[in-house]
Amino acid sequence: MAQTETWTVGRLLQWTAQYLKERGSDSPRLDAEVLLAHARGCRRIELYTAYDQEPSETQRTAFRELVRRRAEGAPVAYLVGEREFYSLPFRVTPDVLIPRPETELLVIRLLDLAGPRKNEPLRICDVGTGSGIIAICAAKHLPQARLTALDISPKALDVARQNAQRHGVTEQIAFVQSDLFSALPPGERFDFVVGNPPYVTTREMTELPPDVRNHEPRQALDAGERGLNVIEPLVRQSETRVVPGGYLLFEISPMLRDTAAGLFGLPSGAEDGRPRAPWADVQFIKDHAGRTRVVQARRT
Repeated sequence: MAQTETWTVGRLLQWTAQYLKERGSDSPRLDAEVLLAHARGCRRIELYTAYDQEPSETQRTAFRELVRRRAEGAPVAYLVGEREFYSLPFRVTPDVLIPRPETELLVIRLLDLAGPRKNEPLRICDVGTGSGIIAICAAKHLPQARLTALDISPKALDVARQNAQRHGVTEQIAFVQSDLFSALPPGERFDFVVGNPPYVTTREMTELPPDVRNHEPRQALDAGERGLNVIEPLVRQSETRVVPGGYLLFEISPMLRDTAAGLFGLPSGAEDGRPRAPWADVQFIKDHAGRTRVVQARRT
């Protein structure tokens, strides 16, 4: 950006979008708008009525630094410290996975199942809560529910607590540092166990986009050679953590669909059949693209 030229909002966006495109961004225009709105302290939509305005020198300096870091691969969400999920803003840091739209399907399924019982004191456990998106969305929509949010990372739990406070649901959620259920009393059980566990294989980690591979917490992504380092014990341990009639729900990679079926004793590719006890009614929920994203199983 030449310092002698007049850089209006419109011109900054046009130049930056092209600059980021040349450096491999998958959404260069969106990146430019989010970063400039953050530097100006405004909403992104407000940029559209400010095309001819010239940001202050302080704003341009802040914007240049954000663009530089984005061009080096830093994710936009970490640069601005926030990401929207299920129509709510959430604080994010490099200590937590950046929320993805795919995980909204998991929240939708949870709320669909729990909705008819929304006036009951449901017990919900969010395993691997990260930034707290699942637990917090559940708490917002199920005001009578009590949630336990587990994560092995104390730094992730700090972020989740901040988000819970931001959205006024702190009293509904107990945050516990735990490797799966290990820190909970042996007899504690739940109406719903839900989670977005790591499911990327170690080989697939090398194929992820650089901004994901180099910046997001590996612990929240890498699930070993088969992609099952967390999912397999989660299914096994949930047998004693879900009450009869309750549900286990978790997100998976579409490529793990058949493998996940096997964890419940179903044959590869099965859409129905008799799962192994104590599970019943195992379902594989597909996203809008027709790819399996959520596994749902009822405890008998």
